Amino acid sequence: MELTRLIVKGGVISPGELREVVNMAADQGLDSISFGSRQDIIFPKGFKALDKERMGKHHFVFPDEKSGNNIVSSYVSTDIFRNTNWLTGNKFLYILEQFKEQPKLKVNINDPKQQLVPLFTGHLNFIASEHEDYWYLYIRLPKWQRMEVYPVLIYSWDIATFYYEIERIVTTEESCGIDLIFSLVTETLDTNNRTIDKPLNVPFYPFPYYEGMNRMGIDQYWLGLYWRNNLYDLDFLKEMCDLCFDCKIGKICITPWKSFIVKGIPKDRKLEWEKFLGKKGINVRHSLLELNWHLPVAMEWALNLKTFLVRTLDQFDISTYGLNFGISEYNRDGHYFTSIVVEKNDLPKDLESIKIRDTYNVLYAKNFDPNTREYIVHSQDIDKLELPTILIELSRKYFEELGNSIPETVEKNQKKEKPQLDIYQCQECLSLYNPEYGDESQNIPKGILFTDLAETYCCSLCEAPKSNFKILETVTV
Repeated sequence: MELTRLIVKGGVISPGELREVVNMAADQGLDSISFGSRQDIIFPKGFKALDKERMGKHHFVFPDEKSGNNIVSSYVSTDIFRNTNWLTGNKFLYILEQFKEQPKLKVNINDPKQQLVPLFTGHLNFIASEHEDYWYLYIRLPKWQRMEVYPVLIYSWDIATFYYEIERIVTTEESCGIDLIFSLVTETLDTNNRTIDKPLNVPFYPFPYYEGMNRMGIDQYWLGLYWRNNLYDLDFLKEMCDLCFDCKIGKICITPWKSFIVKGIPKDRKLEWEKFLGKKGINVRHSLLELNWHLPVAMEWALNLKTFLVRTLDQFDISTYGLNFGISEYNRDGHYFTSIVVEKNDLPKDLESIKIRDTYNVLYAKNFDPNTREYIVHSQDIDKLELPTILIELSRKYFEELGNSIPETVEKNQKKEKPQLDIYQCQECLSLYNPEYGDESQNIPKGILFTDLAETYCCSLCEAPKSNFKILETVTV
């Protein structure tokens, strides 16, 4: 698909920058823009190249250009979902600011405690450790068969320096493995590394609900917006940017799920935002069943298949809390980042002229956790009409196994300790949260620990925030 991309470093854009982009699109007669899986902005086929003065500091990648990859980051998750204590939004912004030149390789900079942004879809994946300002680095260069862990932890303020040195090595060396990269980088750079004292542990968390108006601290809200066709109306975006200016909101965050999040809406402006959305006819209460899908951009067959599957699963009243789904063309070298993947098979060339029905394969991640990066083929060469039954079967399998298995860490064979079951009590109305039962009223299945609930969780009875709960007792498992 011949599409133009606008690089949005780390998925973070100011209302002013977004407004400039919207104006550029409108000047070319467009009425909408889309978002890509690497937190970039996508323009439809036919978007014309702009002169340098018009582009300003915006970095466009046009269809005939090979270079240019966006940096993916979990900045979008800070302050609204669980996070590593030391990793603040400002720290992300400082690190992103170090990248002065456009990376040629895909870079991910992520917090392992959030589930919204995939950890391992880059060529270089920086993942926060428990040690303040130190990061694991997982590398899988384009021709590598598997991912390798860099032998030391990397200091926050060395991340960009490390990246550019590795990019230089990759472009000058004919072939290089992890040992050669480590040797050459150590020889060239004087950096503040730290020894890895234990392997990275990525706990499994259910996929979060990321839409609608939600509490953020005591006196602010965050708003997640999702349009199922991934065509965001330019007039709407223009007015929204003006409202952000008026509310002194400095950043808009793009997710990898074709949606975006506005953080820091003042409590006393919440009603104004809700009226704005209502007047524009914006739906902000899609079910999780609608939200937890990852689709390729501008592929009508994928959107049609998703619509068919969502409607069918909805008719059967199936819960998919915590799961996410991907639709893809056949690509065994692809780096999927969803719990369950539906692959469309390629038609043999000699059959392309004959009208035959497409067939699909269904894969699921080990333990339904995409961060394992291990996918199991469940079904092959399946007709479209058989897909809903298979997805229902896998959803039930997920809930049966939830809380029973001990998830593996990213390092093979390294296992998590079995958690204790802490029962928490709301200090306002004395309601209990017991992980043995979950919270049916909020579609939280049994087996989910209180500490794994989203920061936006509130008491089902009195709506007190999660911070109002205290441990009442610990049950031995």
